[in-house]
Amino acid sequence: MNTAAHDPAAIAQGYIAVWNETDPARRAALLEAGWSADAQYVDPIMQGSGHAQISALVGAVHQRYPGFRFNLLGKADAHGDHVRFSWTLGPSGAEDLIQGTDFVRMDAGKLRSVTGFLDKVPVGA
Repeated sequence: MNTAAHDPAAIAQGYIAVWNETDPARRAALLEAGWSADAQYVDPIMQGSGHAQISALVGAVHQRYPGFRFNLLGKADAHGDHVRFSWTLGPSGAEDLIQGTDFVRMDAGKLRSVTGFLDKVPVGA
């Protein structure tokens, strides 16, 4: 296990940047820089492995919710190789509709796996 200290705020901000990036090429660069090549993502609705699949998941969220933005909710924290933070998703300039909490496992300074939980999802979202 890598016991190096992580900056949870920076990790969470980088993660949110990936989810807010609508341009596939820029999103691919963010994934390359911050996620391991074999990273895994899973939540109650979707899952993917590797940069291409994770990018496709992000793209699907943008297609389903055009103009929506992710924002951090509260303070990110870390313990060893694990980082936890909450987020919101909603239209720019309006009340957020969806909230979640993600648990990240780091490896060599990059996101290795993400397990997401949906804390608030309105009916029909």
